[in-house]
Amino acid sequence: MADILKLDAKRSMDFDRETVEQAYDRWAPIYDLVFGGVFSKGRQAAIQATNKIGGRVLEVGVGTGISLPLYGPHVRIFGTDISEAMLEKAKKRVTEYGLKNVEGLAVMDAEKLEFPDNSFDVVMAQYVLSAVPNPEAALDEFARVVRPGGELIILTRVSADAGVRRFIEQRLQPVVRPLGFRTAEFAWSRYTKWLSGAHGMELAERRLIPPLGHFSLVRFRKAEVAKAA
Repeated sequence: MADILKLDAKRSMDFDRETVEQAYDRWAPIYDLVFGGVFSKGRQAAIQATNKIGGRVLEVGVGTGISLPLYGPHVRIFGTDISEAMLEKAKKRVTEYGLKNVEGLAVMDAEKLEFPDNSFDVVMAQYVLSAVPNPEAALDEFARVVRPGGELIILTRVSADAGVRRFIEQRLQPVVRPLGFRTAEFAWSRYTKWLSGAHGMELAERRLIPPLGHFSLVRFRKAEVAKAA
């Protein structure tokens, strides 16, 4: 079933989204080689947390599908990505591994997910928030499509609020932006500010993830709907 759907193709793209799409199209042939091993511990931690919840999972930024074989057979997955070239590799991986639990793959904007409210038990995004133009809009969308009682499992870069590391990250940002990601805009205070305005969401866990402790696995839980008396 893992055909690639190109949804809402007539929607105009802003420059930032087009830059990201083009960057990850270029990354597609070598992404697994460059990042597969570096991010393996974080990937395994995110999948392990997702498998514990189970149910229907949306993986935003599924990329080449490197995570797909790691999900348990009890989990049903739908994968989205901005890059069609990445999804072509994911489709081949689904076929190669015979992954029957992959419902589908679709080209889709993380900030404008084309699913009804409360569609998934888990929304999982690995190294995505630093690559979207508006991370808060993406988080809002993740929260919208996850069901009450479900979780957002976010593997993300957390930059420094101050100090030498922040200085270095700010200097690196113009260099890495054309590659499809950013370094200096994602201090933990930004995530907590979003959480304070995200009604019905709470922080369930945050833990540091290799490499270098610059990344975190973050779990946000959506409150259950109160039953009428």
